[in-house]
Amino acid sequence: MKKKFQTTFSTRQYMLAKDFEIYYYSTRHLSKIENHTHSYYEFYFFLDGDVTMIIEDSSFLLKRGDVVLIPPGIHHYAVINSHEQPYRRFVLWISVDFCNRLLALSSDYVYLMQRAMVMKKYIFHNDVIAFNAIQSKVFRLIEEIHSDRFGHASQVSVCVNDLLLHLNRQAHERENPKDARSGQNLYQNLLYYIEDHLEEDLSLEKLSSVFYVSKYHIAHVFKENTGLSVHQYILKKRLSACYHAIQSGEGISGICLQFGFKEYSSFYRAFKKEFGISPRECRHINTHKPTQK
Repeated sequence: MKKKFQTTFSTRQYMLAKDFEIYYYSTRHLSKIENHTHSYYEFYFFLDGDVTMIIEDSSFLLKRGDVVLIPPGIHHYAVINSHEQPYRRFVLWISVDFCNRLLALSSDYVYLMQRAMVMKKYIFHNDVIAFNAIQSKVFRLIEEIHSDRFGHASQVSVCVNDLLLHLNRQAHERENPKDARSGQNLYQNLLYYIEDHLEEDLSLEKLSSVFYVSKYHIAHVFKENTGLSVHQYILKKRLSACYHAIQSGEGISGICLQFGFKEYSSFYRAFKKEFGISPRECRHINTHKPTQK
């Protein structure tokens, strides 16, 4: 994890900035946090620790990858069950005025906020791949905030909007699978399936058994639509997922195995060919999401 971006924890519960504030906290010993409310929206990205989140009259034992959204005026507090491991999280505060300006652009930006306010849905679970993508966007935003490059302010605006839209799209498609996928052809459904199962067996035989079509037909569909073989496409998707995971601070050897690379040497060669840098070099650069070739 990129320790240089860690923030010293503060009990301050009000915003200093007009639109948003974002923090990366890693603490081992933390005094009791009192029940409180905010006048803004709080996004809470849980990384590590043994923590229970109390929201109004409900309690939620958090798991790595959980995203918590607390609307204004909602009582909540965190209970640290054990101090054996660091309590790590990102915290993003979004002002109501900023949300209203985003809503004026598109309701797509505030789907999660509306769900939390109307349906009282505060916890959104994510698997490893989905959360790695979120972390990558969070780090991109934090890095840009700390940079002094040309166009810094404009890029920060792009990054925070991109992060919020990504979170809303992810939640909407997960909660409305029929809306997201109905009427789609075989090729589009294959793309969805591959995206959701990158850590699993994605051989032609497996895809054939899932979609009840011959592996030769699947191979033909992919070649016709992408110009790539199924194997080439899946390799690119897995390498992109590895890239995000490395940027978020996960161990490279574990990432290699997680995404089906049995030997580090073959993973290294494929990664270097795809992105022009080694996995270790990827960890130490400030960059955007890689462009698929």
